[in-house]
Formats: sequence, structure tokens, C-alpha cells
Amino acid sequence: MEFFARTNNQNLDEDSLKNQLTIAMLPALCSSIDSVILDNKDSGRIYCVWGEFDINREEIDHGIRFTLPRCPNALAWTITYDDDTSEITVHCTINTAEPDTDFIDTIKQFVVDWQIN
Repeated sequence: MEFFARTNNQNLDEDSLKNQLTIAMLPALCSSIDSVILDNKDSGRIYCVWGEFDINREEIDHGIRFTLPRCPNALAWTITYDDDTSEITVHCTINTAEPDTDFIDTIKQFVVDWQIN
């Protein structure tokens, strides 16, 4: 399944977005992420709405991809910047076609919780 949130943001360009999206900054940027337990720059461990997970950070064209490699639902999300529209997109995916309603609700909230500025 896929989940999206878009916001128009005039304060950031692509480089600024990438610089802001570090593992250390995740709790400040998303209220669904409570704390960073370990930060090795491109990998680490976080505590979030679903519990404690390893996390990987990867720079991609126009943004950053985060993955939870040991998540049973293979949760991953990208945050990208569109130069043409100044729009920031949060795109979250899971490998489960029909998750339970409560889980869907937490993912929808997770996507909305990103405060990037």
C-alpha cells in the first residue's frame, strides 16, 4: 500500500531538504518518531509509534529515503522536493496489501506528522 502527503514549501530547496533530513533530526521533524536511540549518519535505531526499529537513510534524486529494514511490513518512506512546484512529497509504502484499520490509521497519521520547513 502507498500513502502520500504533499505540502507547498517556499522555505527549502532540495539541498536544504537533504541537509535537514538526518536521523538525528527525525523526532523534531515528525511527531510519530519519539526518539533516536542510535545515529550512525546513514543507519541507526529509532523509537516510533510502532516501537523500536533499525533505520537506514539513503540519499536519492530530489530527496531522502528512509527504510525500516527489520519491520515486518517493510515500511519505507521518501521525502522529495519538486523544483518546478516547490512541493515536498512524503511517500510511504508497506508490503501488506490489506493491513488492519488501526495500522492504516497510524500510517496516515505518520505521513501527515511530517513538519518540514
